[in-house]
Amino acid sequence: MTDVTDATDVENVTDTGVHGYHKQKDEHLKRLRRIEGQIRGLQRMVDEDVYCIDILTQVSASTKALQSFALQLLEEHLRHCVADAALKGGDEIDAKVKEATQAIARMLRT
Repeated sequence: MTDVTDATDVENVTDTGVHGYHKQKDEHLKRLRRIEGQIRGLQRMVDEDVYCIDILTQVSASTKALQSFALQLLEEHLRHCVADAALKGGDEIDAKVKEATQAIARMLRT
């Protein structure tokens, strides 16, 4: 998924205000465009009165693609933002862990 970042890399990137997904931004945009195409395909299928089960199969594929994207983004958040907070210490690490935990909980609810 992503390369392991060393501590100096984490500090330098965070100091410039860049997010953890920055290095993979182009890849992420490409994935999101592909997912967007899947959603447009769903609209077209409904418009063309395609069989329900075929549409549901495509909904499942689109959902899985979004979940996969979310997991990769979460991993990058943990590697970058949470790791940076751990280096800084103090209350910031608790806040970042809580933030990540809440994001995971939201993902599990869907």
